[in-house]
Amino acid sequence: MRLRGRILYLTAENDPIRAQLDGVDLAEVPDLAFGVNTDDMISGQACTRGYTPDVLGPYFLENFRELVKGDDVRTGDFQVVVGGDAYGTGSSREAAVVAHQGAGIELIIANSFQRIFQENMVYAGVPFTTDMSVLDRLHAGENIEPSEFHDALPPFFRAVARSGGLLQYGTALIDGAVEPPYATDLPARPLNCVEKIIAKNTWTGAGESAGVSRVDPGMQVFCQAGFRGVHEYTAGMVMALYEQEWGDVPVESPELVAAFEDHFVLLSHDAVPEKVRDSRLAPATRLANEMVEVSNKYGLRLHGPDREYPAGVCHRLVVEHYALPGTIVVLTDSHTPTAGVLNTFAFGVGSTAMSFALRTGLIPVTVPKVVRVVVEGDAQGCISPKDLILHLIGDPYFREEQWRESPTDTCVVQFGGSGLDQWNVDELSVLTNMTVEGGLMTGVLEPCDAVVKFLAERRDIDVTDQLVYPDPGAQYANEITVRMEDVPMTVATPGDSRNRQPLVEVGDIPIHNVVIASCTGGSFADLRAAADIIREYPIAPNVRVTVTPSSADVLKEAEDAGFLDVFKSAGCVVTLPGCGSCIGNGPGIPRDGETTASTTNRNFSRRMGAPGPVYLVSPAVAAASAVTGKLTDPRAL
Repeated sequence: MRLRGRILYLTAENDPIRAQLDGVDLAEVPDLAFGVNTDDMISGQACTRGYTPDVLGPYFLENFRELVKGDDVRTGDFQVVVGGDAYGTGSSREAAVVAHQGAGIELIIANSFQRIFQENMVYAGVPFTTDMSVLDRLHAGENIEPSEFHDALPPFFRAVARSGGLLQYGTALIDGAVEPPYATDLPARPLNCVEKIIAKNTWTGAGESAGVSRVDPGMQVFCQAGFRGVHEYTAGMVMALYEQEWGDVPVESPELVAAFEDHFVLLSHDAVPEKVRDSRLAPATRLANEMVEVSNKYGLRLHGPDREYPAGVCHRLVVEHYALPGTIVVLTDSHTPTAGVLNTFAFGVGSTAMSFALRTGLIPVTVPKVVRVVVEGDAQGCISPKDLILHLIGDPYFREEQWRESPTDTCVVQFGGSGLDQWNVDELSVLTNMTVEGGLMTGVLEPCDAVVKFLAERRDIDVTDQLVYPDPGAQYANEITVRMEDVPMTVATPGDSRNRQPLVEVGDIPIHNVVIASCTGGSFADLRAAADIIREYPIAPNVRVTVTPSSADVLKEAEDAGFLDVFKSAGCVVTLPGCGSCIGNGPGIPRDGETTASTTNRNFSRRMGAPGPVYLVSPAVAAASAVTGKLTDPRAL
């Protein structure tokens, strides 16, 4: 490529962005923005409109820093975009990559990329680099061949890029033209939990049984997917890509696939602002109908209100119905790591990767570095897993990705230690769920009694023989011991989940909107923690509260326990299961001038559907804040 258009630098400060939109080209590389996220790139509202470049391009970076207006980038003749560290933070939505293409961006440069976004670029054939010297070469008029960017990639990524994309590579694999592009006969060595699960499920060739003795960090392998899932935002794009490459060929093992109607089910609720319903409901309904159509066509299980299978947030339903120790779970959603609580290797992927997985039954995996976090000590019934994970991902080691050695490195947290024994699966799932907010691939829980008990009681399964333990002498990129006595009650301040701050240091922050919901904050344990406070104290008159159980089972349990009556009597809006509030598709969308305390896992600007600061908190802090009208430690009550 040769530089014909302009370069857009996404800067740490606002003034240089404003100047570029006004036609000024920057003379040198400025301080670049940290963590430009997928909600910045393409909003949840824009994603309801479709998933093709022509549809999404005009909305690329709309409302970024409240500076970019619709179509500013495409009409500004920008050809290259440049970001800082952790570019592509957030969702697995491949729409973020497609929006770049639709806006005319031909090259993406950043100091570092987040895993899912980087994979989506590779699989969709979009050139990218972390080499900032490329900018000088472009300014000098040099014509840089795309193959140069491909050659800098690891062997599998390079082969995909040269094949024209992952689906074309998949066709070659199906036709028998691809052998495993990695060693399958390495000598055994001690493995951690993550490496063991990957090795157990590694593809060794057509007609061969899966499994190798060993995998090493940085290797890129194909793994047998134990379960695959999509939801309304992604199903249409996944199957459009699938049919474009393979027509109507049946999906591989459809009994191990489900579609989840969860992201849009609360959009029609009376508590959703009318302007949101008017702008989102009709296009969202079209996407949901696409999912129903392809589910029926390909024989996929369909979860949702009044469907054959139970309703709820997909991640909670995977824990309740599908995930098993030692298996690999993939969904087209970044919060798939929730299922890692069951000693499962679970991670989010983009639409192209899911199309590949639906056709082949395989999923590409870059073997990650593994950091073992050992939790010890007593939380004394007040410091929650939400406090712990916010404390962890905000630590400089994770925030600055100090584990990273190369641009394509990935990292997983393996949780262990006796401190985990004080929590149940509901509570522990918050730890694995929110690893992705720290720039990590996923989290995996070492075997513990809570996992065995949950699967025995909820699914009548004895998994004792399936549990995957780390070997003595297994290797880790780092081992961190956390004592719960040293973990403060923690919040994430607005803008990024890694913006950790001890609650005691935040000060008097008025709260007007409280959301107790999502795959991170809508479990039975979460509702119990909030109900225990709201039962005893009235909600402040200037605060509104939304409560959304995470599944039909959670709804029934909470109803039977009297929690829903507690919330309703206190004046809360109580909804059916769904994940609407988290992404601005349900009750709890901030109103003008409101500050929100939310139990969800992501607080990017406008993530919840409107401007306004969002603090991420535990359910107990959320309830206490609803009572006092300001961010509050529940122990103060």
